[in-house]
Amino acid sequence: MTDLGRLEPSQIPLEVAVSTITMAELADGPHPAEDAVERARRQDRLQRAETAFDPLPFDSEAARAYGRNYAASASSGRKPSGPRALDLLIAATACSTGLPLYTRNEEDFRGLEGLVEIVAV
Repeated sequence: MTDLGRLEPSQIPLEVAVSTITMAELADGPHPAEDAVERARRQDRLQRAETAFDPLPFDSEAARAYGRNYAASASSGRKPSGPRALDLLIAATACSTGLPLYTRNEEDFRGLEGLVEIVAV
């Protein structure tokens, strides 16, 4: 969300959505910030996202897609657990809804080619 204002408008779709997993990542963002100004900035970002989006749910279709993403990640030699698990859950939501996944961190989704369309911005 912090880069959204810096992106070239032609790089992002006219309609955007976020997953419940992305919202969960935003929800934990303010807590580890030791600086009060940074904590407030993160809290503001979370509240703006909560107001702007009705997040895509992580449902049974997404759970099945997660299994495929996990297997693909492991097959590509990447560790699918730990911090990477959240990326796989986000990709599973995109995969289950048939939507492309726009990201500033394309490398986080390496190994999922053919399962979900990853668009680097």
